[in-house]
Amino acid sequence: MSRMKTSHYYDLREGFRSVSERSCVRYKCGLPCNTIQDVLHQRPNWIEVKDDGEWDFNWCDVGWLRENFDHTYMEEHVRINHFRNHYELTRKNLMVKNLKRYQKKLEREVGRIEASNCDFFPCTFALPSEYHLFVEEFNRSPGSTWIMKPVGKSQGKGIFLFRKLKDIIEWKKVRLCKELARNKRTEFKKFDLRVYVLVTSYVPLKAWLYRDGFARFSGTRFSLSSIDDKYMHLTNVSVQKTAPDYDHEKGCKWQMQQLRRYLTAKHGREVVETLFKEMDNIFVRSLQSVQKVIINDKHCFELYGYDILLDQDLKPWLIEVNASPSHMPSCQEDYEMKCRLLEDTLNVVDMEGRLTGKEKRVGGYDLMWNDGPVYREDANLQTYGSSGFTANTHLGCVNDREKQLRQLLKPFPCQRKA
Repeated sequence: MSRMKTSHYYDLREGFRSVSERSCVRYKCGLPCNTIQDVLHQRPNWIEVKDDGEWDFNWCDVGWLRENFDHTYMEEHVRINHFRNHYELTRKNLMVKNLKRYQKKLEREVGRIEASNCDFFPCTFALPSEYHLFVEEFNRSPGSTWIMKPVGKSQGKGIFLFRKLKDIIEWKKVRLCKELARNKRTEFKKFDLRVYVLVTSYVPLKAWLYRDGFARFSGTRFSLSSIDDKYMHLTNVSVQKTAPDYDHEKGCKWQMQQLRRYLTAKHGREVVETLFKEMDNIFVRSLQSVQKVIINDKHCFELYGYDILLDQDLKPWLIEVNASPSHMPSCQEDYEMKCRLLEDTLNVVDMEGRLTGKEKRVGGYDLMWNDGPVYREDANLQTYGSSGFTANTHLGCVNDREKQLRQLLKPFPCQRKA
């Protein structure tokens, strides 16, 4: 990429930055028609460039990153939406490997109590390399249900459940059993949570948690009497929308605020605050587990999509972390939420240079970690782990982002609705 043909000013916070005199931000987006395309297109003074045109901001897919990152010259102000080896956290096998290593490190250096704060990912084995270890654990828990997930696929592709070792080999022969999928004796539907975490630096670690997110529900009532029905066990929207009885207007999601209100009404405020505190722990610990292996680059940021599963005791479990969470909307409400998320991601990345660098909130994002815990300013104390961390997080709380942005970004250019 060639150099900018404009002047620069020196910012003591970050060194050379793009100029206030520059009239626009030139962006490139390698994704097909998508919500991010709409958000970038409607952003004031942002202009799309095609092919080999000079760019200041690049929202690329991981394929472009793999092929071009090491061969691209980037000036100080340039930003790109992935870290070079993002897969250390977002490939399922590497995520577990790094979490296990981090947990052992904590146990060795700090003690078992601190290491127990990493007890949020299920018993996991990478096959075929850990097949013998898996068989030992499998034989210790006969009758248990296991889930097989390919390490490099997404949107539910290749996932299946099994109870017998022979099913690992024979799983391709499995056919859907629609009668059992309609089992009416069960009382609930499976769901998981999608939560968004934005990392703008790994050295030092700086992470933001978005207030909005959603729960994804399966369309079929849950039962372990059938492990062959993907519509019962997989919550991916890309899977659910192919179900014969899928309601495209209603969809299969609840917004995070709706879920938090429901859980609070059913289980009480204290239980729910504990649940969300434990999810904060998952976000921070998982990022710390890869902090020393991620190749930090000042040009990079990463918007992660965390998938969290709640068990019957409301304990959260980390299922996986997505480097390219889908921005394709499933309904109008989902589209509007993702537009807000992406707009605020651009606000935090701040190509326009409007922030001071000391903000603890930007739109719907709350700064949860900045080379250490970030503390909330209200009186509702919330502890984190054994360190007494008062989490500056508001997942599922009111997201009065427009009011906050008007106060924060003065003057703030009027934006057309996407």
